[in-house]
Amino acid sequence: MNRNFSRLGLILSFACFTVGSAFGSTITRQITSSGTVKIPTTSVGVDGLSSPETSPTFSNVPNLADGPTAAGTTGATGTKGTQSTTGVLARVAKFKINRSIAKAQGKGEWTEALGKDVPDRRVQLSFDGENSRNQRLASNGNQFSIEPPDQGLCAGNGYVMESLNDVMKIYNRKGVALSGDIALNAFYGYAPAINRQVNPRVFGPSITDPACYFDPDVKRWFHLVLTLDTDPATGAQTGTNHLDLAVSSSADPLGSWTVYKIAVQDDGTQGTPQHPNCPCLGDYPHIGADANGIYLTTNEFPFSGGFNSAQIYAISKKALTSGTTSIQVTQLDTADYLLDGNPGFTVWPAVSPASDFERSNRGTEYLLSSVAVFSNSGNDSRLRVWAVGNTKSLDDATPALTLSHNVVNVDSYGVPPAIPQKPGSAPLRDCLNDRSLVTPAGIGCWNYLTAVQPTVPETLAAIDPNDSRMQQVFFTGGRLYGALDTVVNVAGQDQTGIAYYVLNPSVSANLASASVIKQGQLAIAGNSVTRPAIAALPNGKGVIGFTVVGADHYPSAGYIHFNRDNGHRGETVKVIANGLGPDDEFGSYNAFGTPRSRWGDYGAAAVDGNDIWLANEYIAHACTLAQYTDPAALFSCSGSRVALTNWATRISRIEP
Repeated sequence: MNRNFSRLGLILSFACFTVGSAFGSTITRQITSSGTVKIPTTSVGVDGLSSPETSPTFSNVPNLADGPTAAGTTGATGTKGTQSTTGVLARVAKFKINRSIAKAQGKGEWTEALGKDVPDRRVQLSFDGENSRNQRLASNGNQFSIEPPDQGLCAGNGYVMESLNDVMKIYNRKGVALSGDIALNAFYGYAPAINRQVNPRVFGPSITDPACYFDPDVKRWFHLVLTLDTDPATGAQTGTNHLDLAVSSSADPLGSWTVYKIAVQDDGTQGTPQHPNCPCLGDYPHIGADANGIYLTTNEFPFSGGFNSAQIYAISKKALTSGTTSIQVTQLDTADYLLDGNPGFTVWPAVSPASDFERSNRGTEYLLSSVAVFSNSGNDSRLRVWAVGNTKSLDDATPALTLSHNVVNVDSYGVPPAIPQKPGSAPLRDCLNDRSLVTPAGIGCWNYLTAVQPTVPETLAAIDPNDSRMQQVFFTGGRLYGALDTVVNVAGQDQTGIAYYVLNPSVSANLASASVIKQGQLAIAGNSVTRPAIAALPNGKGVIGFTVVGADHYPSAGYIHFNRDNGHRGETVKVIANGLGPDDEFGSYNAFGTPRSRWGDYGAAAVDGNDIWLANEYIAHACTLAQYTDPAALFSCSGSRVALTNWATRISRIEP
């Protein structure tokens, strides 16, 4: 989920063969289709604030709110169970986190600073995607102000789909919009996130963490979200939550889709297993695929606080694309597959270009995860490679999947520090600090935003990087690609950079392993790079997209070329879209709760034939307080933002 809610009222290494496969809590259950949906007609709301402006979903479970209150510590070695949240706030006070289990900020290794440059000729197309204004005003304005966007992107068959918290849009390959701004609640056939046209307000389900994938072999689109059921009267979560997986009926995303719901609260209800201290949240879902199946992964957090383990859900691709009303799902729990007493965390499944799958072991889906979040130092030099095997059995009446895992030794990486922003005009901050503007509610711009005068002067917040968890994973040409945020040291200063990996994986009936073919770390002097999304072609040529932010750059969209043999040698960071102002979001300020400047939570990359599409968050517009408070366009800054958020996204098509 990893989005903010406020209290607003108005080098060469080889695998260590240390662990094989284990057998534990694997269950298979039936789920039924909830029906078909189509791309709905769209409507746009009006500017202004409308109480409540932010979602109350976690108002009744503060232990599960994003930020330090959600972090956990490692459990006892060899034991299975929920990990404690005791003492986390003091340990993580020095760095920003989302819903994480990171225990400390890491220490950076010396990293050579890369040069910067303008985009090269291999950029074929680049345009602005959806933004916070599109999101908030979708569905006739029956949406909440949300941060961060959580970038989903997929491409194929002449289409590009962008999906964010909580809006989606479909384009053609030339960047021409083929749909309006589609609220995710409307796409899935739910009531609006909030109905602002009635009094008292009525709340719908809370949708978050979108991801999508176009499978070039079966020529179908897959769209994934986490949905929390809420009380219609209060908007507070009810405990039940589910992965909603929509599958298109053809290669045209503008046609009909079949939706399947997978309950993930894991408290023994609705066919779920009984896990410790649940009901739980199936957080941070992502999607992968091999020749036989679609794979969904989550991080399982009890509503009472702490962390259980990563979950893996495997579903027959054949069954999903048949449109049948009932299919089976196999769930694998990484709590049964421990390393130093710790389960999997953010076990990201791989996707592949057309027909480029691992066929060994009767079909294999690879996944990657990192482990520095479990370290007392915030650093580690190991990754975990995972393999779901015998995936052909997903089409059998009783699937017989195997799950194996192993350690891959890599260069040291670690939990990165928060990223200071370049000073600039931030009208939301300035409004909260203003004590002179005349408003209908009194003197001071803050009257527009809150009923209580802020007592703490607001300052421009540092942006939070990711916590060194694995990001997007690709398998192609027999190689496994992954990237993550890490602490790096440039000229004696620790800052946020990116580590990427090219691995040679292998698998047998009960053992997964991998060796490092190439690895590297990306850094820029005086600036950070964060939230990587990696993709590659079968020939090993690839691109990594990310955000560039720091002393010289407002949050900007960037990328770098690489290949599997030489890494990024000889390449420079390209800034494809310069940010025009700082991140100025409600989550950054004390007036709306515990400040945590959320960014990301992830970027996206997709292979489409011989091209790679990237999508990354950035800030596309500048705005002053005078523009923000202009009565002719109050809070909109001439139609570029909304009152509480100003994020934007950039979509680019690049030849590797």
